[in-house]
Amino acid sequence: MSKADKTKELIIERTAGIFNTKGFAGTSLTDMTDVTGLTKGSIYGNFKNKDEVAIEAFKFNLQTMNDLFSSEMAKKNTFRDKLLVYCEVFGEFSESKFPRGGCPILNTAVESDDTHPELKRRAQKALLDWKDKIILLLKNGMELGEFKDELNPEQIAVTILALLEGGIMIRKVTDNQTYIQMIVQSLRTYIVQL
Repeated sequence: MSKADKTKELIIERTAGIFNTKGFAGTSLTDMTDVTGLTKGSIYGNFKNKDEVAIEAFKFNLQTMNDLFSSEMAKKNTFRDKLLVYCEVFGEFSESKFPRGGCPILNTAVESDDTHPELKRRAQKALLDWKDKIILLLKNGMELGEFKDELNPEQIAVTILALLEGGIMIRKVTDNQTYIQMIVQSLRTYIVQL
């Protein structure tokens, strides 16, 4: 890896938490220089602009979250248990495992829906990809008889996403971890009954 590649990687890794916490509009160049220890020239010598850094930071945060889900699912043997991983991860929400600032899809979608078309597009794609992964788990489980045949996988996937993302939003707004745990318990019951 070249020195330039290492510097780019450092900038992405160190600014990812700031963008995920403060958002695109709230993250300043000073925030980026403070967290990286680099100069403005060094940051903009590696990226065209703040938009490019924010997009790479979003991709990094999304990959961190997806890697967490994948590693936990790899430990499970059934499709139902793989689906229940979302309950485990969100119910035991910890920023030591999750990207700093929480779910990058939720954070980016809320901020960018009316202000940053490219970030909105990326958040939308990430959410739809996540929905498709849940649908695949459900369909595979249905084929093996783990879930009822008459299920509507897309409806269930959207419901699961709404509960998870809504639960995170409620936890963040109220600063009350109990609320996400309550929502996750309801989701766990829902998944078990599928």
